[in-house]
Amino acid sequence: MDSRKREILGRLDKGNYPDDMSQPVIGGPTPHYELAGRATATAYGGIGLVHQLVQELGLAEAINSRLKLFKMHLPYHESDHVLSLAYNAFCQGQCLQDLEIRRRDLAYLNMLGAERIPDPTTAGDFCRRFQTHHLESLQAAFDVCRRRIWAMQPEAFFHEARIEADGTMVETGAECKQGIDISYKGVWGYHPLVLTLANTGEVLRLVNRSGNRPSHEGAAAQFDQCIDMCRAAGFRRIVLRGDTDFSQTTHLDRWHAQGDVFFVFGYDRNKSVNAMAEDLPESAWHKLKRPAKYQVKTEPRAKPAEVKQPIVEARGFEDIRLLEEWVAEMDYRPVACRHTYRMVIVRKKLLVSDPRQGKLFERYEYFFYITNDTSLTAEQVVFSANDRCNQENLVAQLKTCRALHAPVDNLTSNAAYMLITSLAWNLKAWMALRLPETGRWKERHQEQKRTLLNMEFRTFINTWLLIPCQVLTTGRKLVLRFLAWNDWQPVFFRLAAALSRPLLR
Repeated sequence: MDSRKREILGRLDKGNYPDDMSQPVIGGPTPHYELAGRATATAYGGIGLVHQLVQELGLAEAINSRLKLFKMHLPYHESDHVLSLAYNAFCQGQCLQDLEIRRRDLAYLNMLGAERIPDPTTAGDFCRRFQTHHLESLQAAFDVCRRRIWAMQPEAFFHEARIEADGTMVETGAECKQGIDISYKGVWGYHPLVLTLANTGEVLRLVNRSGNRPSHEGAAAQFDQCIDMCRAAGFRRIVLRGDTDFSQTTHLDRWHAQGDVFFVFGYDRNKSVNAMAEDLPESAWHKLKRPAKYQVKTEPRAKPAEVKQPIVEARGFEDIRLLEEWVAEMDYRPVACRHTYRMVIVRKKLLVSDPRQGKLFERYEYFFYITNDTSLTAEQVVFSANDRCNQENLVAQLKTCRALHAPVDNLTSNAAYMLITSLAWNLKAWMALRLPETGRWKERHQEQKRTLLNMEFRTFINTWLLIPCQVLTTGRKLVLRFLAWNDWQPVFFRLAAALSRPLLR
């Protein structure tokens, strides 16, 4: 590994120029192709490490003991289907048909210790067997393994669980998929509900719904399940977050009464609360100072010339600019509640330029957040609510790994496919959580763990999984020999060593 690293760094050195500067850098002799004899290799060498983690967590056993879809196993078990679909997402599979590529990869099959894996048609039939209670059983199997990986975390991990909810559209042009409907945006498809753990980016719940259902429908029941799971895992505080669609006023008193559950929800701006905000005395407001988006590590760079603003002005578009922000709070009791909560209000002063009317004027807009958390300042409540916007990036990552995709023929079967494929994203998070962070390099290991947790799915594929690998099976031993090197391989081998040691349960 060290020799490969030195060779790559030597080639990338700025002072390394070719002997003949008159020729392009990219060139070389004409290649000649031939098929290897006994040696087999696969492009996705990192799958072996994922499978090693799955075996350590006992995921296959958890699935097979809870999910009962087959009367006989000829030859596949339920876990074979689930893992095949999840691994297909790791191998950049875009649809069920890409399973056929995996079936014909001899090295891939050897790496998993599999004689064969399900074909696309069988995988589709597997998804169509699901009913609602089967989805719950599969989710319970995932939760068992989730609890096992959480139990390996340090004590500080359990200080607070931040659970976030959002809805997203899964668009489809198919006309015969049962359960599709048109959304308020005029898009046909499904409208799944996604609940995530902001601490790690894991998908806690993914529930498929018809395309015309409101974002918050069914969210309270899913919040309750996640609360119970996080409390049983040992989290001391549980924070629920969501936008204005998830204010859930009929459930706030019940959550507040539990003592360890706190919430920060956006609240719809209506005439009543808007009038209350406008009636607040000026002394109740103070400027909202937001922290810098990032810290300059070297030297500040000159800001490039604006391109968008001249186009806006030249074409006479309405131009709205933020001038200042203030924050205040007041007591507020929603109609559906018996308890009074904190209502934190952000007042934005906007400069509006309307070329059509030839006017330049100022405008105020108000944004509302309801919470029962008295340990936070008003500013911290606002920042906590704004942090939830990172969930939109997480949903985008789920679309990248094709977890938010509808390849089957009805609402429940597509729910099964979404839930199974989201396992790929969760396994990425579990790999990061499984990384050891002890010893003399503890701080460096913690930073690597955070980086892997926040890594985009595409980057994760390219650095951890898309590694050419020779697969050798000799003497009852499976040897995976990497044929390329990248910067993350020291971390990769450190995790592989940790997974090779027996796990004490």
